[in-house]
Amino acid sequence: MEVTHQLTSTDRSSNYDVIVIGGGPAGSTAAALVAESRHKVLVLEREHFPRFKIGESLMPGTYWTLKRLGVLDKMKQSGFPKKYSVQFYSRSGRPSAPFYFYENNPHESSKTWQVLRSEFDQMLLENAREKGADVRHGVSVLDVLFEDGKAVGVRARMPDKSVQEFVAKVIVDASGQSALLSRKLQMNHTEPKLKKASIYTHFEGGLRDEGVDEGATIIYHTQNQESWFWYIPLPRDTVSVGVVGSLDYLLQNRNEPPQKIFEDELEICPALRPRLANAEQLFPVKTTKDFSYRASQLAGDGWVLVGDAFGFVDPIYSSGVFLALKSGELAADSINEAFERDDFSGAQLGKFGRDFLQGMGAIRKLVYAFYSKEFSFGKFLKKFPECRNDIVNILIGNVFRQDVNGLFESMSEMCDLPEDYKLELN
Repeated sequence: MEVTHQLTSTDRSSNYDVIVIGGGPAGSTAAALVAESRHKVLVLEREHFPRFKIGESLMPGTYWTLKRLGVLDKMKQSGFPKKYSVQFYSRSGRPSAPFYFYENNPHESSKTWQVLRSEFDQMLLENAREKGADVRHGVSVLDVLFEDGKAVGVRARMPDKSVQEFVAKVIVDASGQSALLSRKLQMNHTEPKLKKASIYTHFEGGLRDEGVDEGATIIYHTQNQESWFWYIPLPRDTVSVGVVGSLDYLLQNRNEPPQKIFEDELEICPALRPRLANAEQLFPVKTTKDFSYRASQLAGDGWVLVGDAFGFVDPIYSSGVFLALKSGELAADSINEAFERDDFSGAQLGKFGRDFLQGMGAIRKLVYAFYSKEFSFGKFLKKFPECRNDIVNILIGNVFRQDVNGLFESMSEMCDLPEDYKLELN
């Protein structure tokens, strides 16, 4: 449902090559790589950085985009804990063997970091600024403007409350879960079988493992298997702890406040409780809900979606930042090529869609397996030990460099998996 808006002649003074809505990991990546190619880029970010954000655990696959952005040295010099593995605890409290990322590849890309998003996101956005992007904070984009079916600009409320319009050949929607464009165009679709909610906070003084396992992400099933907890070590003796369950189970069918729900779920997760026995909660719990969705289109004439503005799968494998960085990188390549060809069609701007959807779809299928009550990774690997490398590749984020889809034929024998993603044509 596109809205036509005729820009006035005075609007033309605010011309850019590319406007990026949102300065999170997806937007800052796209902005940095397009600005690096000497295009005039404007980033409009609603909030003032640094700001709190959940989603602190990185996949090792982020290494390659971070390297291309030129921020690897900053990551290595940071105080972010190093993450070498993921470990799962069953509802009975039994731990799996850790999935060490270096099992598949001893390269340094097989380790990653647990980040404070306030610091990580600010670093990426400053990198975009250093590469030439015009970054403005405190600017709320109110609308994307169309002429004859093509995106041509945005209308934004500036920090002084005035409203201004900006023109560009390409609009990159990196607005996160606000999903500005996909909601405007009525193409946002939730995953009916992944309608989840989460309740989360940070603790100081949580127990950590030693050595190479100190920075591991740990996933705990609760005893009733209706929910699970993440446990993510962060800098300065802080851990991020959150519980995830179906929206109905966790929030809608309860009358208690979120803090009480969080504590009740912790009571039925005895394997996790000792880690928090001497820890202090640092702030009141926060909640999110309905976070599994995607748009039916990735791009159209003059516009492209990246990161959570296109879709979000689930927090279980920490894929959010990885997919944000990758989509920002791939979109930047399509945009740079669009300027070379003078072709700003949806087909050109979204030409990375097929490959991106295949990688995102592999993560999604592993998410479905995790939530299937009849499925167990332990039992699956006992029956299909040859599939371990493909599982580790997905946990790494090695879904664009390796074909991991052979795994799912075997997996479908033990649980129901979704059909592949499909995109509508522009």
